[in-house]
Amino acid sequence: MHRLLTLLLVLALLVFAGAAGGAEPYVIHVDVDQKQLTLWQGDALVKRYTVATGAPGTPTPLGTFTINSRFHGEMCGFGTCFLGLDVPWGQYGIHGTNKPESIGSNASHGCIRMYVKDAEELYALVPNGTKVVIQCGPYGELGWGLSALREGDRNSAVRALQRRLRALGYYQGSADGIFGASTQAAVRRVRQQFDLPDGSGADWAVYQAIGLTCFE
Repeated sequence: MHRLLTLLLVLALLVFAGAAGGAEPYVIHVDVDQKQLTLWQGDALVKRYTVATGAPGTPTPLGTFTINSRFHGEMCGFGTCFLGLDVPWGQYGIHGTNKPESIGSNASHGCIRMYVKDAEELYALVPNGTKVVIQCGPYGELGWGLSALREGDRNSAVRALQRRLRALGYYQGSADGIFGASTQAAVRRVRQQFDLPDGSGADWAVYQAIGLTCFE
């Protein structure tokens, strides 16, 4: 009897330890080129969904973000639910749509659109704090390669530029992906130091001077 009670106690402790440890967290991966959103839990594939991403003039932000807000309500342009992302240069999220024919194309203002039923399913599974990795091309937040940047641009390439400028001491602000006055001033300092043509935009000459490459 004593051995049986001991065995039951050990089993109960193991079950409690497993529950306390919790399941692996979810991670969302979005492939902009393939128009696919993949939900992972640890190294286990949970589900794949076909999505719509940003139109050419309003691209989906690239990089690693976190779900930091959500709402659920009546049917609207966002479907019935919205998962907000902590993108520093704008308001973006994962949501349903009242235009299901757009799924599988470049159609949004930068958000990731899903069929309403798929968005509802994802909404029920992932909590705030879930990591979202958005990729397009082989070079991380640089996408398919470097491109010229100027004041007013807001994207992941600006954030990559800001990180490089900050690492080299030219820029003291946050890497918020917004090419504002502080970023402009930092680029001007680079141009002056390396005797580059006067200007405030970031081009190939600036990238070469600061060592920003597609392998960053």
